[in-house]
Amino acid sequence: MVIKSNMSPEAIIEVWGETADVFKKYNVPLTKETLETVVEIDLLPSLLQELNLVVGSSSATCIEGG
Repeated sequence: MVIKSNMSPEAIIEVWGETADVFKKYNVPLTKETLETVVEIDLLPSLLQELNLVVGSSSATCIEGG
């Protein structure tokens, strides 16, 4: 599974606890709101890339819908 912008920080940390440090680094509040609503648009790609790097996930390792 790839971490996407329509996921909330709270849900991401619930599944992948190791992402907590990345959220701290980017000063992202641990809310139920989606990343796309709480993170500035110019920071979002970097944040998503780093989160997915931490959990070892990428679009190359995942298939659409699964």
